[in-house]
Amino acid sequence: MSTMNIIYISIEGNTRSFLKRLQDFAKQQHLIDTKSPLISLKEIGPQDAPAKESKPFFAFVPTYLTGGNGITSGYTEIITNALGEYIEDGDNAKYCVGVVGSGNRNFNEQYCLTARKYAKIFDAPFLDNYELRGTSADVERIYGVLAKEWAKVEENN
Repeated sequence: MSTMNIIYISIEGNTRSFLKRLQDFAKQQHLIDTKSPLISLKEIGPQDAPAKESKPFFAFVPTYLTGGNGITSGYTEIITNALGEYIEDGDNAKYCVGVVGSGNRNFNEQYCLTARKYAKIFDAPFLDNYELRGTSADVERIYGVLAKEWAKVEENN
């Protein structure tokens, strides 16, 4: 039985809510087809010390920015820094196999900017995105994307 690992940070509960629904969806899919991967979640909090990761994982990160437009006049990442520090600690980044972002589409160019930044810094693909708490369609789509990527990870290990 295969289990996808997801590391995330959730400040206002949107990411946590989405991932709990994603985890429930994975359980349903696994009941239908035991080859469908389950999901293991690990939430990183602002006070959590980095731990040594030894298994591949996906990172889910919301965007919280302050100042500027995020493109030409700069941006300052706030709140989610703990997740970035966790991933960059030791060899953790080499286990990051993809990044999924969330945010508010009203922020235009800043939408999912943090996830795109993490993907670039940690040399992992930006896999998908969803707005705020996401929809049921987002859950199904993103599960499909993750399952496809996870199959590649398992093939290479």
